[in-house]
Amino acid sequence: MTNLTLRQMRYFEALTRHQHFGRAAEACAISQPALSVQIKEMEEELGLPLFERGARQVRLTAIGEEVAARVQAVLRSVEELDDFARSSRDGLAGRLRLGVIPTIAPYLLPRLIGHLTYHYPQLDLQVRETQTSKLLDALGAGRLDAAILALPVSEPAFVETPLFDEAFVLVRPEADADKPTPDASSLREMRLLLLEEGHCFRDQALSFCNIQSALPRESLDGSSLTTLVQMVGAGMGVTLIPEMAVPVETRSAPVAVARFPAPQPSRTIGMIWRRSNPMSDRLKPVAEIVRAVCQGNAPDMPANRTA
Repeated sequence: MTNLTLRQMRYFEALTRHQHFGRAAEACAISQPALSVQIKEMEEELGLPLFERGARQVRLTAIGEEVAARVQAVLRSVEELDDFARSSRDGLAGRLRLGVIPTIAPYLLPRLIGHLTYHYPQLDLQVRETQTSKLLDALGAGRLDAAILALPVSEPAFVETPLFDEAFVLVRPEADADKPTPDASSLREMRLLLLEEGHCFRDQALSFCNIQSALPRESLDGSSLTTLVQMVGAGMGVTLIPEMAVPVETRSAPVAVARFPAPQPSRTIGMIWRRSNPMSDRLKPVAEIVRAVCQGNAPDMPANRTA
């Protein structure tokens, strides 16, 4: 009988995902030599080469791809067993792995974390901030319990819970504050600064302006809303940001904020989780807390709360 361990399978999954020993070791919080030893022992146990090792990258062999599918199924079953155990306890306690997209995380998390830990003092909240596609992969593989992002995601495997709608606003140089707010067609003629490829907010902004992302256009891309707003303040163009980001991003830049006339560009923010997750009933009240915090309806917490 093959004596593979869950640890080896987790390391194997990380290396499959990152395709690099150093990055996989960092993700697993171990040294690169230790991870290499575990992968080598797994290959020897199976009697199969699982990876092609290159100077800068590793990739799965044909056999490795078959093993990866089975390892993923095993790890998903283990995560579901853990979910079942947590769902059987009284209240929400223990680990909750929550994913959040970058255009929400910096503006929501400082308020949300305090409320969640107040209502669920036994909760071990673990947060991951990354782009939508990576959140969906992690959620589907059981590496996350839930995610807060823009809807819809249109994946039958996930429950989608809409939380609130949020408008987009125009950020332009301070000197343009008194100018009329441009409409979508006028924005197409301006230098519109956008988030880099992979951010759903980029696609939403392009959709509002009816700009095809694949077409060449004069633009500068940024990795964060902070970068975009600072570029606007330097006179390099204009940008769109979600309304929740306005207080944080515009306080230190010489920019003006304008709201579009109806119908305003907007997005729906929601929380999703796997339909098969036994914690589903416990995640619904968490979504309600997220909704209340986002809408400013969350009850005040005591100023001095003992641990």
